[in-house]
Amino acid sequence: MVYDFTNNWFDQYAKNVWNNLVPQAKPQKILEVGSYEGASACFLIEALSNENEIEIHCVDTWEGSIENFPDGVPNVNMRNVESRFDHNVKLAISKVEKPVNLVKHKSFSDVSLSKMIGDGKKQYFDFVYIDGSHQAPDVLCDAVLAFRLLKTGGIMVFDDYLWAENLPYGFDPIRCPKLAIDSFVNIYFRKLKVLQAPLYQLYIQKISD
Repeated sequence: MVYDFTNNWFDQYAKNVWNNLVPQAKPQKILEVGSYEGASACFLIEALSNENEIEIHCVDTWEGSIENFPDGVPNVNMRNVESRFDHNVKLAISKVEKPVNLVKHKSFSDVSLSKMIGDGKKQYFDFVYIDGSHQAPDVLCDAVLAFRLLKTGGIMVFDDYLWAENLPYGFDPIRCPKLAIDSFVNIYFRKLKVLQAPLYQLYIQKISD
């Protein structure tokens, strides 16, 4: 079997940094918000699970987001996207030596993250990847909730920091992640430090709860 990806977003924007970052950080408990076809999850499984058991929680509705419905018409079959995710992570797990506990949360992120907090997973994860909705209010909500779930010393990665939607009426900062990420970093600046990395993604380390 081979992986079934229809895009190279992860390879293009993240893989070069993650090739160095992930082996150094060696996270064992991972949370990703927004899984799509599973490219980032597969990378983490292959990079980490030949040495250690890992637990990875993947949160996604697999319903698409607002930019997937231009003029109200879907531009991608999300049922097929979810099927590719299932296929890809199953293949990744089959390729590694150590056990992988992959938990799939098919749900809106605010619901799943709030439930994890309620279930006692505060300061539980070593590594958090925020790559769900591109809408600023959603990104801010994901950041605040996920920060509670991140261990002190853990790393949080925001995807699409410089992403902007191509809209008929021009740029809309509310429909981009950057405003939310900047707001979160500014509000929490005493509890985190920004790590040096190419700016298409933004990397922070939690230094205080």
